[in-house]
Amino acid sequence: MSVPSTHRTAEIPRASMVVAALSTVVEWYDFTLYLYFATVLSRVFFGGDRHSLLATLAGFAVSYAMRPLGAMAFGHIGDRLGRQRTLLLSMMLMTAAMLATALLPDYAAIGPAAGALLLVLRCLMAFSVGGEYTGVVAYLLEGARAERRGLITSLAAAASEVGALLAVAVAALTVGMMSEAQLAAWGWRIPFFVGAALAGSVWIARSTMQESPEFLRQLEQHTVPDSPLRHTLAHHRPALLRTFAISALGSITYYVGITYVPAFLSSSGILAEGRSLGLSTLAAVAVIVVTPFAGALSDRVGRKPVLVALGVAAMLLPLSMFGLMANGGGGTWSIAGGAIVLACLAGGVSAVGAPATAEQFPGEGRLSGLALGVTVATALFGGLTPFLAELLVQRTGWSAVPGAMIAAVALAVLPVLLTMPETCPAVAGHRFRRAVPQRDHG
Repeated sequence: MSVPSTHRTAEIPRASMVVAALSTVVEWYDFTLYLYFATVLSRVFFGGDRHSLLATLAGFAVSYAMRPLGAMAFGHIGDRLGRQRTLLLSMMLMTAAMLATALLPDYAAIGPAAGALLLVLRCLMAFSVGGEYTGVVAYLLEGARAERRGLITSLAAAASEVGALLAVAVAALTVGMMSEAQLAAWGWRIPFFVGAALAGSVWIARSTMQESPEFLRQLEQHTVPDSPLRHTLAHHRPALLRTFAISALGSITYYVGITYVPAFLSSSGILAEGRSLGLSTLAAVAVIVVTPFAGALSDRVGRKPVLVALGVAAMLLPLSMFGLMANGGGGTWSIAGGAIVLACLAGGVSAVGAPATAEQFPGEGRLSGLALGVTVATALFGGLTPFLAELLVQRTGWSAVPGAMIAAVALAVLPVLLTMPETCPAVAGHRFRRAVPQRDHG
């Protein structure tokens, strides 16, 4: 096993790192905003009949399939032309998509074409978002000092939750300040204008970012692969498997352990819809708090032991936490406690998974490897699992079945985590130095 190099030829300025870390705010602002405004958008773009909400949510699901395609496309650009260029292009498309959404004519103006145009823009947004997370993770990893890679790279996950909280705040403020008629007529456009302004600001800030020193090294040494994805498939198949496994655990703990929880609580009659959505805010805050601690811990003890511990926790805790929330014997506090534990588990996996997956690959082809491993796992264990969890709860009547789903994936992933090489530079380098006998110069 080769030891990851801790040598760095250049230091990315702190300002560039901050811009990169905070840019995932836009992605999750849009993601959360669309779901929170789904009922309003169903009336505005699909006429408001009984099938309108399903059409709105179906549009979200269909557009989600564009993410892997976007990740592949932007991964290729990032590996061939540079990290900064792919991050600029993806944010430019996100800005255009959000601005166009804010300016769309509604159903009353152009009829069914309004819904079709909304779907097209959702697909464009999802395509551009596909390259965001993997590009940001790679840039942060390559720009951070070796001993702080876990902490710095984990900030991409924390910033995502900041975006979600911002969307909740803007949505609540918009809804609270106007009547339902005003909201449907023009008020729904305000949050999308805010999102477009936010994305445009990030795009301008990204234009000042320096290129990753890792990509500059490849240019200098003429090692940039002609076909990054083919290079990764030919030379790093085990790394792809490990990336897929880590991302599968991260996806199901997040999308079932966080995203699905409000729907679970309201559909099961445990909490009213408003109160269950309120738990989403607590969950987001919990993720923001736990993420840097988990990332920093992985810098001290290594990615592997932290991921293994989280994998074991994912086998044991979700079953009892969903059972605790379903039982509700302790009232609101026990329900909130279960939701927060699940959020902390998901936040921990996301925090350590970010550097661990990026470190599976060398700089050559890194974005393409992440695109393939991460987005395929997210598509399988992220986008589909909340729907599957609700379906199984309804069919079986077993309220803890979402926890069983998480436990099953954790059980399948654990052997991969136990056998994976350590990728934390400081820990792997220390073990390597201990294993090599020191020559006696006496």
